[in-house]
Amino acid sequence: MLPIKRAQQHTWLPTLFNDFWDEGFGKIGNLRSPAINVIESDQDYKVEIAAPGMCKDDFKIRVNEDNHLVIRMDHKKEEKSDRKEEKFIRREFSYTHYEQTLLLPDHIKKDQIEAKMKHGVLKILIPKDLDAPVQEKEVEIKVE
Repeated sequence: MLPIKRAQQHTWLPTLFNDFWDEGFGKIGNLRSPAINVIESDQDYKVEIAAPGMCKDDFKIRVNEDNHLVIRMDHKKEEKSDRKEEKFIRREFSYTHYEQTLLLPDHIKKDQIEAKMKHGVLKILIPKDLDAPVQEKEVEIKVE
C-alpha cells in the first residue's frame, strides 16, 4: 500500500478519514455490527440483538416474501444548542444504520412473532408451529 501524504494534521480534531486509514482498511473506528444471538427451544426461536442507546422506534422488523426476517435499525443523533451567539468548532452527530436478514424455517407462526426492547437488547420471539409437518426431502445423487 502506498503511503498517504497528509497536508496537515490536527490531533485536537480527529477526522473520519484519518480514523479510517489509521485503524485499517474496511474498519472505521469502533463501528461494528451489533452482537446477535439466535436461540432455539422446542417451542420457539429467540433472536437477541445488542443495541445499547437505541430505542424501539429505531427498529423496523418484517417478514418478507422470501420468508426472511428482516431487522432494520436507523438511529440519528445530533447534539443541538439554541444559543445563537455560539460558533461551533466541533459538533457531535451520528447516523447508524444496520440491517440483518435471517432465513426463517417453514414451521413458524409468522402472525405471532413478537418483539420487545429492554435494557438495550432487542428480543424477538418466533413461535414454532408444532402442528406443521417438517418438510424433508432426500436428494438423489446422480452419476455424470
